[in-house]
Amino acid sequence: MLELSSRDIKYLRGVGPQRASILNKELQVYSLHDLLYYFPYKYVDRSRLYRISEIDGNMPYIQLRGKILSFETLGEGRQRRLIGHFSDGTGIIDLVWFQGLKYITGKYKVNEEYIIFGKPTLFNGRINVAHPDIDLSGEIVLSSLGLRPYYNTTEKMKRSNLNSHAIEKLMKNLFEVVEHETIPETLSGKMLETYHLMPLPEALYNIHFPQNPDLLRRAQYRLKFEELFYVQLNILRYTRERRQKFHGLLFKHVGEIFNTFYQKNLPFPLTSAQMRVIKEMRRDMGSGRQMNRLLQGDVGSGKTLVALMIMLIALDNGFQACLMAPTEILAAQHYETVTRFLNGLNVRVELLTGTVKGKRREIILQGLLTGDVQILIGTHAVIEDTVNFSSLGLVVIDEQHRFGVAQRAKLWSKNTLPPHVLVMTATPIPRTLAMTLYGDLDVSVIDELPPGRKPVRTIHQFDNRRASLYSFIRAQIKEGRQAYIVYPLIQESEKIDIKNLEDGYRHVCEAFPEYKVSKVHGKMKPAEKDAEMQRFLSNETQIMVATTVIEVGVNVPNASIMVIENAERFGLSQLHQLRGRVGRGAEQSYCILVTGYKLSEETRKRIEIMVQTTDGFEIAEADLKLRGPGDLEGTQQSGVAFDLKIANIARDGQLLQYVRGVAERLLESDPDGTNPENAVVWRQLKELQKKNVNWAVIS
Repeated sequence: MLELSSRDIKYLRGVGPQRASILNKELQVYSLHDLLYYFPYKYVDRSRLYRISEIDGNMPYIQLRGKILSFETLGEGRQRRLIGHFSDGTGIIDLVWFQGLKYITGKYKVNEEYIIFGKPTLFNGRINVAHPDIDLSGEIVLSSLGLRPYYNTTEKMKRSNLNSHAIEKLMKNLFEVVEHETIPETLSGKMLETYHLMPLPEALYNIHFPQNPDLLRRAQYRLKFEELFYVQLNILRYTRERRQKFHGLLFKHVGEIFNTFYQKNLPFPLTSAQMRVIKEMRRDMGSGRQMNRLLQGDVGSGKTLVALMIMLIALDNGFQACLMAPTEILAAQHYETVTRFLNGLNVRVELLTGTVKGKRREIILQGLLTGDVQILIGTHAVIEDTVNFSSLGLVVIDEQHRFGVAQRAKLWSKNTLPPHVLVMTATPIPRTLAMTLYGDLDVSVIDELPPGRKPVRTIHQFDNRRASLYSFIRAQIKEGRQAYIVYPLIQESEKIDIKNLEDGYRHVCEAFPEYKVSKVHGKMKPAEKDAEMQRFLSNETQIMVATTVIEVGVNVPNASIMVIENAERFGLSQLHQLRGRVGRGAEQSYCILVTGYKLSEETRKRIEIMVQTTDGFEIAEADLKLRGPGDLEGTQQSGVAFDLKIANIARDGQLLQYVRGVAERLLESDPDGTNPENAVVWRQLKELQKKNVNWAVIS
């Protein structure tokens, strides 16, 4: 395969410099290897012939044998099109071309027998097939066509006649060059035998040109197995090496600070889930190895309290702790929460953000060096080179998907021995995704809400019932509650007909003249944003009109209504995060999803799921199935490149868990990679790492 990787695509028959340039830019296909691993997205059965009398405009694809009776050109300029009247003796359909008219009339002859293939549509009462594939009847044997591959192509490619059919022809040329035996195997012979896998050369041929559905299924299984196996093997080997290489700081005991807090300052009894995850973390930090743990918990489950108690264990062992949040608002809120929790205890907590400057900043930096500052809470500012600690023992990263790998790694360098790391997320992550995104982390889950919390009631309402919606909001505010109204855009867009925040703000002010309204969006300066948030928090304003800037971390227990305008524009996880801004007090809270009537099938499913459940993990699983891993928030920042060629984490979850077990067993039996039987596996893993396949590295 090395040889294929080094052979330029432009030298393949049918490509050349111009087409190579398009393949480079549009598909990132540079070599023969890249093309070989550009897999079809679907297959159509080419072994069957239809009769024109059988077909209608709703069929997906058809194949006919017949003759072009005549050509005619219709329209002018851009509307110009070529019509070929085609018959098989049972009826007549129109073949239509909008481009390459001269080429078509020069290539195809009237009264010659052809086999045509394409998608039929009904237009002006007649069946037509636009830009069909055409072959001379005598040139192809239908039974040998089997399942025809279809490749994704871009508009730019189509304009250069590089459509799916053209890619298919290039693939045939490639297989003339690539003799099966020249493709080296990438899994061991024992693995092929034990797990009943098709050999790689056979799998690659059958993924492009399967002769029947069974061969296609076996080829897909082999290639998915291999792809997911190497993802998991890389993660597991990295984790093993890191644990052998890095010894953790030893937190031997739980002392006075933790115990005083637990006995005197604990605001409410811990749930059994909170107690369980604290025990898991205490075990990690007392083991002599570095803790690297992900704490998952739904909105309102009490992650911040758990993080604080873990930080107090660090303090009891003579170390400092640091909590990093993605925004100034969230950092400030953590600071307020932590200082409120620690009221009366002799613990110095400081807040460091980009807006902290001058003398105040100098005092904090000096306090960190002397060890007087025991807990530092801040934004990206805490990883700047000027910020140094006396003895950093624990790093807590909140909403960690918003930080890149390099940013997280900087915190490691703040101490001689790497500090313990706790990363937190309020975005529940499906198990299969967590195994790939955070496969090198131990996972703790808070799957229980504090007692007294009532689940938020979620209601779907169409936007023509605004009067009743406003009456409901007014009644809630009269009872002393507050409301969020969230819009997807800040300013009007001509392209998208959706509510925007500026118009929405004016409209809400007019609809509720008796109440005060705050406005918050991402383009405001941090100080302005904070001022508006504070007005809402203190109940100076009763309604907060905002964009999704309030999705994370804003805690106003008195707010009981979340109205999401154009809810169809939001993903499930984002809707769930927004809903989590209410339901933080003792009163019943409501989330109202406002949409138009015209909704796609997928959108209806999303709205139904939101109405039916408040379980974040159930929602995350549904989101993964509906949208796929590449669209989920955070995957771009997590350190994982989702460039899987054939496997799909949403659909292939069971296979992912199975191959993780395969990878674990191989590592256990051959931890040093010295068994000759596995030489091919370790060689392939090294090659993949060279290509910078950036799989799940948290540090």
